[in-house]
Amino acid sequence: MDKIFITTDFGEQVEAVAPVIISASRSTDIPAFYAKWFFNRLARGYCVWYNPFNQQKMYVSFERCKVIVFWTKNPKPILPYLHELDERGIHYYFQVTLNDYTDEGFEPNVPSVEQRVGIFRQLSEMIGKERIIWRFDPLIITPSITPRILLSRMWKIGNCLKGYTDKLVFSFVDVKAYRKVQNNLVKETHYFSKSNVEGAEMNTTQRQEMVEGLVKLRETWASAGWNVVLATCAEDVDLDTYGIEHNRCIDGELMECVFGDDYELMYYLQTGKLPEPDIFGMLPVMPDKRKNLKDKGQRKVCGCMVSKDIGMYNTCHHFCVYCYANTSRECVLKNIMHSDDSESLIDK
Repeated sequence: MDKIFITTDFGEQVEAVAPVIISASRSTDIPAFYAKWFFNRLARGYCVWYNPFNQQKMYVSFERCKVIVFWTKNPKPILPYLHELDERGIHYYFQVTLNDYTDEGFEPNVPSVEQRVGIFRQLSEMIGKERIIWRFDPLIITPSITPRILLSRMWKIGNCLKGYTDKLVFSFVDVKAYRKVQNNLVKETHYFSKSNVEGAEMNTTQRQEMVEGLVKLRETWASAGWNVVLATCAEDVDLDTYGIEHNRCIDGELMECVFGDDYELMYYLQTGKLPEPDIFGMLPVMPDKRKNLKDKGQRKVCGCMVSKDIGMYNTCHHFCVYCYANTSRECVLKNIMHSDDSESLIDK
């Protein structure tokens, strides 16, 4: 990732990374809670990110940004600002998680399913269905939630999203790998205890039922004229025989499809660097061979290409009980010192 020097709000000259693709964000819901902050920072030209493991400070410049990928459960607060990206010539698309765990209270601070469906459709009409991906993520079971019940909920939501998206991405909850997820499921719900919390994960038989059910949903939707692509997120299981892809949330192929008229971006997707004109002002010829731009900082099974995430843990106020990015509700509430004018999501 290229580095440049920038001038901070305080007049200091500092080194900053200058990513071409920015993720906003895997670690928190920027569109829902920090839209004004994000566009304030865009106007200032940079933001600050803190490494969650060592708290090292990093400056992130927007100078070379060509694409922003938004992740959200509620894009409504950011809708009035999107024109600013269009005016700057910055491309963007959305990963929108639209689950239904209303009865279980797993997502206590999201709008109703009906409201979220309406917002999803509004965003799709604004930017085009190719630029909004529906995520039902993660898939969780309890003694009262079976794969069949989950499929029924996905069916109901999907029937409301026909023609408003081209892709449905799903994943199975991963409890064993995340201690904080275990703790939150036990503390924030009455479904699990320390002894049975791993039961939120589907066993092999349940996963098979879920996958076969999703294929049937896809076939039914296709018969009604909606050809939705099914894809998994960061799952090592191979579902090619079912026609289910491994998703790439930061997706160069999608960018080629919807932003293909941007030569600089297309060159970057081939080479990993922006094109530089020669002494006559001519841009270089597009190479035939594509460089592997997989993000090595993500899990091995993650298909995302390289980007810079600007979110921070313990800042999302949805308080979803399965979230790996929040240690606890208490940790989030300690971080409400943020202001829309600050350099980072958490004032340090």
